[in-house]
Amino acid sequence: MSSIVKPSILSLSPKGFASFLRSHGIGTFHAIFDPKIGKIVTSHPVIQPIVDYFIEEKTDFDEHEGIFGQIGPVSGVLQGAFIHRTCRGQGAGGVRNWSYNTIEDWFRDGIRLSKGMTHKNALAELWWGGGKGVIDRSTGIGLNLGSTPLQRRVVFEEYGSFISSLKGCYITAEDVGVKDDDMAAIFLRTRFTTCIPPQYGGSGNPSSPTASGVVRALEAAFSHIGKNSLEGVTVAVQGVGHVATAFIKYLLEKKVGRVISCDVDSQKIKAAEKTFSKEVKDGIVTFRLAKGNDHSILFEDVDAVSPCGIGGILNDETIPKIKAKIVCGAANNQLQGICPTINIILQATMICQ
Repeated sequence: MSSIVKPSILSLSPKGFASFLRSHGIGTFHAIFDPKIGKIVTSHPVIQPIVDYFIEEKTDFDEHEGIFGQIGPVSGVLQGAFIHRTCRGQGAGGVRNWSYNTIEDWFRDGIRLSKGMTHKNALAELWWGGGKGVIDRSTGIGLNLGSTPLQRRVVFEEYGSFISSLKGCYITAEDVGVKDDDMAAIFLRTRFTTCIPPQYGGSGNPSSPTASGVVRALEAAFSHIGKNSLEGVTVAVQGVGHVATAFIKYLLEKKVGRVISCDVDSQKIKAAEKTFSKEVKDGIVTFRLAKGNDHSILFEDVDAVSPCGIGGILNDETIPKIKAKIVCGAANNQLQGICPTINIILQATMICQ
């Protein structure tokens, strides 16, 4: 691992990477596996070192079939689609609207999440492959603070057109930071999407059924250790997004004893405190604002912790500090890497992803 040299381009911020691409006259780029020669082929020489690094580093890259990206023609927003496998069908997975510190983080998230979707779709016996969309909201205009609804709509219409240009190899859906109106904008430009708003004939926001599934998994985990209901249990929830909010609602219906939740977004905290105002007043639910790298919510002295935010938060640093007997949440790819410490801790902690 120490002999692998990371190309300096990966240290650029997404804004810096977008500027770099524009300076080279690049609006769209790709890296695809060519079965005829058995190698990854890139659209531009400047992209090759990035792909070579991930192939050699091997932490997340697993013979992915395609990486596609563009700088929004109008918005200037960095947008991507990552395809892991299509042997069971088109690569399917949601598109997330997130902010990344470096372009390495952007690439790594798409690579890791698309691989995870291959496994999840296969385990669910769905005839889909694995794919993931990743949009960096710090680039361009449309997703940052102060952007108008029209500017935001432009970004997602661009993304819809981008998905159409891939000719069906990737089916997108709603994920973190994406709203129903955003999916409507995507659907305006492509048929290769799910989670279409109900008024257009689709199933809409997937948060509620996702949260319901996590509750059922949590019930199964408690049943495994001899408790046949969630009544009276304490749960720490990382995140207060769409899924986490629905999850907390279902937990309260199950008469849990207490819920502690946190998020890095102050607006989400305020909205959640309003939604659960009675429970907050009664002391059953507590919300708190967290910093981006603060994972202390996972270390609460509770019966179960539920990661419902970003992935990769269960690792050799965080797992030994977890006091709960059960880890069961909605976050994608919660486990980051495997090491001897993790294997030891897993013997004492039940993790349901």
